Amino acid sequence: MNLMTVDGYHAKIEYDQELDVFSGEILGLSGGADFYGKNPKELRTEFKKSLQVFLDVCKEKGIEPRRHFSGKFNLRISPELHERLAIEAQAQGKSINTLAQEALQERVAS
Repeated sequence: MNLMTVDGYHAKIEYDQELDVFSGEILGLSGGADFYGKNPKELRTEFKKSLQVFLDVCKEKGIEPRRHFSGKFNLRISPELHERLAIEAQAQGKSINTLAQEALQERVAS
């Protein structure tokens, strides 16, 4: 996945062959914001403009721009994987939660 970051906000970037442009979607917002550009420089400029418009509308309406995350989510896995995780966690002297947090952190670290 291609990500672009501006002022601590991240956007997923894709190429649209049909329109021959790059498209971006700003992630983690309480609403939707997208933008388009023919090259990376134009894409970054449009990202900044789209983000500013979104932030201005949020401020005007008294809305928090970033989506709130509680730090909790349910994860459904197979009973076999659950058992293997429990055994691995116990072998390392950790909880399944700690083991999962470490694996997830390693996956998204960059």
